Amino acid sequence: MSDLSWLSRSALLVGEEGINRLQEKHVLVIGLGGVGSFAAEFICRAGVGEMTIVDGDVVDPSNRNRQLPALSTNHGVAKAEIMKERLLAINPDLKLHVIQDFLTPSKCREILAQPYDYVMDCIDSITPKVTLLSTALEFNLPIVSSMGAGGKLDPTKLRVTYLNETYQCVFAQYVRKRLKKLANTTTIKAVFSIEEVMKDSLILTDGSNFKRSAYGTISYLPAAFGGVCASVVIRDLLGYKVDLEKRPAGIGKKATERHKKPKAKIEKPL
Repeated sequence: MSDLSWLSRSALLVGEEGINRLQEKHVLVIGLGGVGSFAAEFICRAGVGEMTIVDGDVVDPSNRNRQLPALSTNHGVAKAEIMKERLLAINPDLKLHVIQDFLTPSKCREILAQPYDYVMDCIDSITPKVTLLSTALEFNLPIVSSMGAGGKLDPTKLRVTYLNETYQCVFAQYVRKRLKKLANTTTIKAVFSIEEVMKDSLILTDGSNFKRSAYGTISYLPAAFGGVCASVVIRDLLGYKVDLEKRPAGIGKKATERHKKPKAKIEKPL
């Protein structure tokens, strides 16, 4: 039997039963960048017994400001391999599956055909993100999805709700638009920020990895997104309540009343 003494502090919080429950769970983390690398580590440190991690990218110097695997000594090394070494160093007994590949539609179906207790979507590009979410819905898998962390600075503005209830997040708006014709989109939990994007931080990219543009990022915010995503997964797996944000009245609805021309007043005969 595995030595679980390293989880003694967690057991004080969730009980031995909670630790044993997490040991039996299998969590899939797709995307090991600024959000996903921290999310994966938090899931591992919480005591989840089996994980699958997916990422086809390698460390770039520009990753070092926010991504857990990125160091000055490992440029060009696969993020999935770095995270594999790190996660197994945290928990040598972790049953870990590593997929070093980008998420094509066929690869997505192959990966999601396996049984998972929870899926974490930490992809920061629209097309593969939509592919993952639509396929997860098809396989009826519970999923939490990280929305846009770029161009923002304030971690206190993060919120959790269902994807269809997100607001003030342009990235989430794009995702909702692409998924609106699919059934069961209301089951996707989303982590998003209501902070206004700093538009001056936008740059155009070469279009690689499904990204034609990117916003500036700060060290702690993607990690905060990863932490919130991990908390949703852990609380759901343990059966704890996850409070979901309610969209404020009037937001996201057409304010048609302001634009209506006043009707001419008709005088009734005496």
